[in-house]
Amino acid sequence: QVRLVESGGGLVQAGESLRLSCAASRMLFSRYDANWYRQAPGKQRELVASALIGGSTNYADSVKGRFTISRDNVENTIFLQMNSLKSEDTAVYYCNARLRQTTYWGQGTQVTVSS
Repeated sequence: QVRLVESGGGLVQAGESLRLSCAASRMLFSRYDANWYRQAPGKQRELVASALIGGSTNYADSVKGRFTISRDNVENTIFLQMNSLKSEDTAVYYCNARLRQTTYWGQGTQVTVSS
């Protein structure tokens, strides 16, 4: 059974940093587009950052210049480095792997930023 397990969430002050990790088992992340989504209370889930198979990365406008998505194919893990966090970044963060019609989700990790 494929599993994606996020870690690294927590409670931080505005301006601080967090690094989220998402470790995959029973699938190779390198063969999938890797994404980070987030969902704040009362809001729809939104795409935050993508690392595509071809090597390109994309970011939501709200996080450009502050967040960085990366892969470690040896560890079969993706990361989201989040700097200069703001209260509006508070959400549950989910990692996602997608290849055509196949998609996998992690269980989510809570990030809370206090102002």
